[in-house]
Amino acid sequence: MSETTPDAAPDRAPVPPTPPSLPSTAHATSPAARAYGERLRGPRPYLWLAGSVLLLAFPFYLDRFWLQAGLFAMAAAIGAIGINLLTGATGQLSMGHAFFLAVGAYGYCVLAGEPSNENGHSLTGLGLPTWLAAILAVALAGLAGGIFSPIAGRLRGAYLGIATLALIFIGQHVLFNAGSLTGGFNGRAVPPLSVFGFTFDDSELLVAAVPFESSEKLWYLALAALLLSGLFARGVLRGRPGRALNAIRDHRIAAGVMGVPVARYRARVFVLSSMYAGLAGVLLALVFQRTVPEYFGMVLSLEYLAMIVIGGLGTVAGAVVGAAFVSLLPQVLTHYSESLPLVSAPGTGGIAPGEASRYLYGAAIVAVVLFMPGGLTRPKKSGEKK
Repeated sequence: MSETTPDAAPDRAPVPPTPPSLPSTAHATSPAARAYGERLRGPRPYLWLAGSVLLLAFPFYLDRFWLQAGLFAMAAAIGAIGINLLTGATGQLSMGHAFFLAVGAYGYCVLAGEPSNENGHSLTGLGLPTWLAAILAVALAGLAGGIFSPIAGRLRGAYLGIATLALIFIGQHVLFNAGSLTGGFNGRAVPPLSVFGFTFDDSELLVAAVPFESSEKLWYLALAALLLSGLFARGVLRGRPGRALNAIRDHRIAAGVMGVPVARYRARVFVLSSMYAGLAGVLLALVFQRTVPEYFGMVLSLEYLAMIVIGGLGTVAGAVVGAAFVSLLPQVLTHYSESLPLVSAPGTGGIAPGEASRYLYGAAIVAVVLFMPGGLTRPKKSGEKK
């Protein structure tokens, strides 16, 4: 009997190798491109398009109250994006955001205003072109943030919160006592913005037989400012700086070991957040048409923290949604106070709309922390652990 080895195999003709075929289009597409295509085919782009058309059409159909409410919401959203970059993305608690809004608002008034006498004060004004004054006011807020940035780069958590809280007390003292700059307790008038001969004031301008005054004109300016601010912040968060900021927030020591300059990034994002606040302050001043020191207090800083907690930490959409909720709620309650239960007009003995709004978004903060830790724009997934 002959032994057979397992390696023995019958003779067969060699098979030529199969030439490589070109991959099909479906397999050649990267996962990111496929995901982008799926998003384009979904309903989300159409919702964005419909929302954009509505926002552009609002000045033609809404009255002055709702336009001003929307302007306040857009200005608040710009400021909320700034503090979300600092607190939400980097984990740096700031209680002094209102200070930088005041720097932007009063900086614009001083730079654009003319010397005048008002309420017993000789007001200082440089009389610069208003568009240049608006840009310089934002830069001035960034400069104020840059002066404080060495402290922000070295402190974190509650220590930074207490340090920035001192800015509120300093700012309130200056606003109430530097009468030549701020106008004292009664504030000072805000010069209307003028860009290339187009003035955003109450002079009537007919557009499609609809009279456009300051609110209608400022609507499109605020919408453009919010869009550009949101796109820039989104680019920061989705790029290399955003990954560094998130690493600092989650694992500060590990980020430093990997080569991330922690103190430098903290200082830079503090300056950027201050500039966002300055832009929001300029826009608020243009909408109010008068700056009042009492507005830029501790309550305003707490409201901005409430905005990002309710909307969602670390996201641009969360800042916008939270700002709309917190800023619109008291105005809506005031507008409908006569028809709402338990809410009455201020001074009539019941719950004032401002107090009711604070109760409601205080309850909203508790509900979000308990049931939606990621905020309204980042709901908990079904498979996510508690």
